Amino acid sequence: MEKVFDKYGLEEAVEFLKDHVDAILLVDAKADCFRSLSRKGMFTDFIEECGSYHELIEKLWFHFNGTMDKITGDYQVFIPTFGKYEGKYSRRLKINEGDILHAIQMTIYPIDENYYLIVLDELDNSEYMKDFFTNEKVNTIQNTYLFSMYVDLFKDSTSSISITEISDETVHASIKYSEWREMIVNMIWPDDQDMFRERTDPEYLKKNIMPGRTSSFDCLMQNLEGKYIWVKLIFSRAETNNSEEDFRYVFMVQDIHENSVQLMSTLKKYEELASKDTLTDVFNHGRIETEMYNAIEIVARSNRSVSMMMLDIDFFKNVNDKFGHAVGDMTLKHFAYMLKEYFLSINAVIGRWGGEEFVVVCYDADVDKAAGFAEEMRERLSKETFKVAGNVTCSVGVTEIQKDDTFNVAFDRMDKALYAAKADGRNCVKKK
Repeated sequence: MEKVFDKYGLEEAVEFLKDHVDAILLVDAKADCFRSLSRKGMFTDFIEECGSYHELIEKLWFHFNGTMDKITGDYQVFIPTFGKYEGKYSRRLKINEGDILHAIQMTIYPIDENYYLIVLDELDNSEYMKDFFTNEKVNTIQNTYLFSMYVDLFKDSTSSISITEISDETVHASIKYSEWREMIVNMIWPDDQDMFRERTDPEYLKKNIMPGRTSSFDCLMQNLEGKYIWVKLIFSRAETNNSEEDFRYVFMVQDIHENSVQLMSTLKKYEELASKDTLTDVFNHGRIETEMYNAIEIVARSNRSVSMMMLDIDFFKNVNDKFGHAVGDMTLKHFAYMLKEYFLSINAVIGRWGGEEFVVVCYDADVDKAAGFAEEMRERLSKETFKVAGNVTCSVGVTEIQKDDTFNVAFDRMDKALYAAKADGRNCVKKK
């Protein structure tokens, strides 16, 4: 041991490090440039002799964790906020070159306000991979949290930024909270941006989140791949000795996309069930009535033509009386099926108004066009042979919604057109 001490002094140790450190880079952050002082191993080809510091940041650690896949262009706006240091800083990087995953230890030494020495060493891969796979098991639990940071509203600062998809470790960035809000709002779905601005506003946070309490809201947000996903944005206010005047928060972004999509799919299914007539599988009375109100609103605020028709199966009571209600139900189902099949290629919505009456709302169709649809449908029906019931016909009343129509006015006009069709011997179409 004494021989080693005698052999190595400071100069020898520096010489040893110079020979064994894989890469040493000199950076001028203000001028956005770097120069390689030495390069060995993988760094000979991976890092240029000189170049842009921002591009170096992107290459070393502003990419997806463990790959070289670039982050979507919108998020490149944050690169200038990375890589500013006031003290020594060290972290591990995972760089995928080809099919080989390299574990890199990076240490940064500030020389002056804008000048740094960056020392890069490739770690022994076999030892590092043990830690890597152990961490991966832990990360599968933590990866629902895509982003987190510490916010101090009094200082308008952020710190301890962690971006799971970039690194397992805290990312060193220098950015004010107010600046972060303005930069990140562009990654929020346009319809959710107003809510984001309101719920992340410093005054809102101070007023609405008490010390030790948490608040969250869901929205669509662009991930690092450029895809919009459902996330939960969470603010938790720190509870300190001076809680009334201390406005420090932990902010997190949680990935809830898969669960949200499943939930919305389930809700959509139940919404459809609640909107459908169980016998005929067209919209029920309440849902088609809503469609009619919506159509009247559309006409009132646009130049679109929208018409409505009511179809009534002629002498349907005779079918029930002669063959029973089971055949009557079968006849209604067959009639509704024919409506759905005919209007499939037309911009129209079908609903059962009640009993043997059905309503169709036809979009982008004036009264003459809608009456033409009704006449063609009536003719098809008259040629159809219904099981047990035999020949079945219908009467149809058609009207076009006017700009000053209320629901009752438009409905009354359609109803009178239907009454006129019945009065004219049934199995015909009338319009008003």
